[in-house]
Amino acid sequence: MPHAFVTLRAGSTVDAERLVAYTRERLAGFKVPKHIVFDALPRTSTGKIQKTVLRARVRDALTGPMEEPS
Repeated sequence: MPHAFVTLRAGSTVDAERLVAYTRERLAGFKVPKHIVFDALPRTSTGKIQKTVLRARVRDALTGPMEEPS
């Protein structure tokens, strides 16, 4: 399930529907993101994007909060 993580530049505005419409015009249907997250991308000390953190965010969002065992 495709997800998009978007970091907006200062002063710019865009909504999720507009981004989906833009990608729908340019990409195949299975590549269009189903979820869009507007947030700063997590980076390492050298400036690389931490993909493992992004994958964990997606996994947590899909599975929901974990319940404590009784």
